[in-house]
Amino acid sequence: MAYTIEELAVALGGAAHGAVSFEVDGLAEPASARAGDLALASNPDYADALSTGAARAALLWEGADWAALGLKAAITVGRPRYAMSELTRLFDAAWEGTLAFPEGRHPTVLIAPTADVAPDAAIGPYTVIGPETVIGPEARIGAHVSIGPGCRIGAGALIRDGVRLTHDVRIGDRVVIQPGAVLGGDGFSFVTLEPSSAEVVRDTLGEQGAAAAQPWARIHSLGGVEIGDDVEIGANATIDRGTIRATRVGAGTKIDSLVQVGHNAQIGAHCLLCAQSGVAGSTTLGDHVVLAGHAGIADNLTVGDRVVIGAASAVLSNVPSGRVMLGYPATQMKANIESYKALRRLPRDLASLKKAVSKLEGSD
Repeated sequence: MAYTIEELAVALGGAAHGAVSFEVDGLAEPASARAGDLALASNPDYADALSTGAARAALLWEGADWAALGLKAAITVGRPRYAMSELTRLFDAAWEGTLAFPEGRHPTVLIAPTADVAPDAAIGPYTVIGPETVIGPEARIGAHVSIGPGCRIGAGALIRDGVRLTHDVRIGDRVVIQPGAVLGGDGFSFVTLEPSSAEVVRDTLGEQGAAAAQPWARIHSLGGVEIGDDVEIGANATIDRGTIRATRVGAGTKIDSLVQVGHNAQIGAHCLLCAQSGVAGSTTLGDHVVLAGHAGIADNLTVGDRVVIGAASAVLSNVPSGRVMLGYPATQMKANIESYKALRRLPRDLASLKKAVSKLEGSD
């Protein structure tokens, strides 16, 4: 679909410049843009590449001299990266369902007689919907999706190909789940008759060695999974069901691909969990928490509101609200950076110390 520069500027809350009736039908990076694309030059670092591509119009930063960049038209906004959210939505035909989610139900769909599926829900081929499951209006469900018994899927949900929902998974409105995600698998919960090696080491901080060998008994997962409104879950992410209470993810939270959320975990609202991060069982995250890539939170901890955990950090104790943490084990970012600087200086400081000691010894 094509849009005029003026139409896009209105949608983005920006300013249109030049030939505002000029139409664009795609988005592109500056160096590879066609004449009909809107080039995305969000800051001056990308401006030089405009001359490499063929773009005649671009999205630019506020105050940019669009005419000097050789453009026919431009849109300027105060925060171009934020404008990308609406801009990409406008150009995403698959998101709107026109390509990936045709109307109606594919003839290969299997729906249990006791399931309640909204008449306008779009369901792709070879999807299976279990008994007592309820699917809300305008939901879009891709191919080869498995939805178990007793699930609840809210209005406007988007569930892409190959997603697996086991039983009693409850999903709010407008939730997006990317391909291959699994919600509601049993928690990783096992116990031994006597305290296991893991328990002994934890309780004694390693002073006592491994316990006697014992078989593991499985603790069954009777709780479900509850996902709030406007949550997004990435490809191949996994969220385990709770043992007794449900594992919960709060409204507006965004979960990246390959993220693991353990059984009984309680994730707050509007959190951001980046790729390969993990939240162990029975841990609570407050609202607006950010876990950078490969960050890990140990079990049975509480992380307060607005905490930011740096990449590859390991949180092994409770974190108060508002903290920024980094490292292994995670400490406040400022302290971690100072420790790292001191470690980098250590060889030089030791060399200086050796010289000083040698001089003292030579003066005897």
